[in-house]
Amino acid sequence: MKLSIIVPVYNMVSGGKLQFCMDSLLAQTIEDYEIIAVDDKSTDDSLALLKEYEEKHPDKMKVIASPNNRRQGGAKNLGLRAATGEWLGFVDSDDWIAPEYYEKLLKRAEETGADIVGCYYSIKYEHDYEVGQEIPSELQALEGPMDAEKHAKAILTPGSMVTKIYKRSIFYDNGIWFPEYIFYEDNCAGVLTMLYCKHFAYVNEPLYYYYQHNVSTVHHVSVEKCNNRLQAMEMLMAECYKRGFLEEYPEEIEYRFTEMFYVNTLFTYMIGLPFCKKRISYLRLLRDGIMAYFPEYATNPYFDERQDAEVKKLTAMHCKSPFKFFWYYTALTTYRKIRKKLKGY
Repeated sequence: MKLSIIVPVYNMVSGGKLQFCMDSLLAQTIEDYEIIAVDDKSTDDSLALLKEYEEKHPDKMKVIASPNNRRQGGAKNLGLRAATGEWLGFVDSDDWIAPEYYEKLLKRAEETGADIVGCYYSIKYEHDYEVGQEIPSELQALEGPMDAEKHAKAILTPGSMVTKIYKRSIFYDNGIWFPEYIFYEDNCAGVLTMLYCKHFAYVNEPLYYYYQHNVSTVHHVSVEKCNNRLQAMEMLMAECYKRGFLEEYPEEIEYRFTEMFYVNTLFTYMIGLPFCKKRISYLRLLRDGIMAYFPEYATNPYFDERQDAEVKKLTAMHCKSPFKFFWYYTALTTYRKIRKKLKGY
């Protein structure tokens, strides 16, 4: 088998999302591939729909029903264990791909000898194949044989896992599995796959369609998801330490951890949660977390280079006094909302 496409599925029947995704996978211009759809204990008719596809396309579809909800990472691991392809691809069940997506990526792999091949994506609000807002990618700069400099860059910007294909050896030879029972599993596994990449290739086209909608599991902010991001980054730290990467790329891993564990979670929490659900105790937890891991994070050269002046000011304030930060940031964002409304934006 040339390619295994692994699709974690949870409650995606409404609005035709799952059907559109499956149809795009079955419309691929290559022949030698399998679709492994893993239903993560859906409570809607997702599993029934997948079974219908399996009955209609037994040569292409393989459906796995997880006995319990293990989140996307757990579903992906079930798919990895069942995959027989030389290459692996991952697709989110509310997204879809261009008909020539895998043909172009596999062709690029054959041309270059790469073990990971990527492209970029466009954001979509409707189910069609018109290219939406294109999201630039820094991955093109990594093309060619990977060395220490490129691995360092890949830690900073590993890119989305769904916009790549992987030689199965990347996962199986290096013991890479996804964190289970949490969101943001790619934050851990994505960096590890790029660190083990020996040759990266790129197709400079938006062949993946990333669907934005209100009920997506990745578009709703909650304390649980904030905690899951913290867990995923702590798992990445543990893996990098165990595998020797922390010693090899200390500044890059420190910055990646700071960015995802601390900065992103801090502002996601403040912006995404309603006022009545925010707790200063949680801000103290974030402060204590980053201080425990990297108390000198602000001196990291990547932090200085990649974060703007306001983020530097606000994080410094937060680390000094979560209480003061909470009220200052609340007043600041309220003022900006009122100003924007008055200007008619």
